[in-house]
Amino acid sequence: MEQNNLYVSTGPHILGLSNTQKIMGSVTLALVPTAIASVILYGFSALTVTAASVGACVFFEWLWNRLRNERQTISDLSAIVTGLLLAFNLPASFPLWMTVVGAFFAIIITKQLFGGIGKNFANPAIVARIILQLSFTGAMMNYIAPRFSFGAEAVSGATPLQTIGQGQSLDLLNLLVGARGGMLGESCSLTILAGGIFLIFVKVIQPTIPFWYVGSTFVFGFLLKLLEMPAANALNLAFQSLFSGGLLLGAFFMATDYTTSPYTLKGKRIFAISLAIVTVAIRQWGNMDEGVSYALLVVSLFVPYMNRLTRVRPLGVPKKGAD
Repeated sequence: MEQNNLYVSTGPHILGLSNTQKIMGSVTLALVPTAIASVILYGFSALTVTAASVGACVFFEWLWNRLRNERQTISDLSAIVTGLLLAFNLPASFPLWMTVVGAFFAIIITKQLFGGIGKNFANPAIVARIILQLSFTGAMMNYIAPRFSFGAEAVSGATPLQTIGQGQSLDLLNLLVGARGGMLGESCSLTILAGGIFLIFVKVIQPTIPFWYVGSTFVFGFLLKLLEMPAANALNLAFQSLFSGGLLLGAFFMATDYTTSPYTLKGKRIFAISLAIVTVAIRQWGNMDEGVSYALLVVSLFVPYMNRLTRVRPLGVPKKGAD
């Protein structure tokens, strides 16, 4: 007689088709158009910075696994994604040896010392950017003027956020195509948006965090500008600020990091609104123009508490401490 055995095991019991390699491959593909746009805008130097960042990140991940005699993980493509995101947080003129230093902090210090992928306390590229910003401030602010612009001549001096902070309007077309000074990932807003929409379409990320982060930043920025100028001008500057700095890159490619973002819907909304509050506060009152990187670092530290406070209690399970 045929016997049917019942096997009892822990979840998950249904496995999806996605894995780390496929997810990171999709993210890499979504970042490629912005990498191409940065080369078009800033020339060969943008390509060398990107190549150095990606190459150094892959090398440090390989070296860590080799020295510790562990299974190689470079094939999961996560080091490539970190390298691209780090490069997009650097100007095209950034020295290559400093780029390698940033890759070391991203891979070795932030990622591997905390246990590898899925265990880092913050996005590795963001931590590396902040370290480089504090260590090599002059080099991080040495922007290259784009090779073309629409209307006014492109300059490498004031960034769009500096100009908006002074109450001056900018040409929206230049903001969209990236004809302005700044980091590589602050260049072409159109390609960043296209990459983010692609990730939503292939279901690598959910639209909740980007929508609430960008939307809340617009609302808070508009309300603060409204205290200083007429509503029409405040609305215009608040809208332009969405395409300035690293907001779009942070919203679509960093704030949606599986490890450092909440897993509940309510937690995602709280997380995104908190990011917007910190970002706008730094942009408005801080000594620096951009607040996305520091917002991501600070708010990510509170993600475990957001998960704990917003997770759904199963039906019939009493609250902790209840009789």
